[in-house]
Amino acid sequence: MRVTIAGAGAVGRSIAAELLENGHEVLLMDVDPRAIKIDSVPRAEWLLADACEISSLDEAGLNGCQVVIAASGDDKVNLVVSLLAKTEYGVPRVVARINHPKNEWLFNESWGVDVAVSTPRLLSALVEEAVSVGDLVRLMTFRQGQANLVELTLAEDAPVVGQRAGSVPWPVDAALVAILREGRVLVPSADDPLEAGDELLFVANQDVEHELAELLSGR
Repeated sequence: MRVTIAGAGAVGRSIAAELLENGHEVLLMDVDPRAIKIDSVPRAEWLLADACEISSLDEAGLNGCQVVIAASGDDKVNLVVSLLAKTEYGVPRVVARINHPKNEWLFNESWGVDVAVSTPRLLSALVEEAVSVGDLVRLMTFRQGQANLVELTLAEDAPVVGQRAGSVPWPVDAALVAILREGRVLVPSADDPLEAGDELLFVANQDVEHELAELLSGR
């Protein structure tokens, strides 16, 4: 998979290194010469250019990219890059970094964003996830806020403990996608029993999150 990352700061370089380790092709681009630190990620391709310019994106070869990541420290830049990647080049997947929570409402499908990642929200969600049992925690928002990745750790007295995943009347527009149990990641089947301490991951419409929380926690 070929990935272009707009923004070669610490965040962009870290993402690039991880993707390269997983066998992907990565191009890092930035308009600031000080950000071009080739020695930090030597296996990546590098481009000194303004990602908000069509000519720069042509040079980056966005037509051949499967993913574009707008990872700069400027939300305006990330929105422009996302919009150009989606509308001008038809990039299948556009991921955008949100730097300021007040701008979160802008990072949606109308700006070409498939997945928006808000560092403050993610950090707060991880804190909640670490200390909360029986509470639904939103980890990530997909496409225009219509679906979220949410997590809940089953308490010992949760109503669904002991039931099989296929027998639970999950809300419409909520799908159980993974069970984390004792360090293992389980792809749930209808016959899998739910146990106390299980971390359940769902993709769910925001409108049914309350219903899902009531079903799992009993309150």
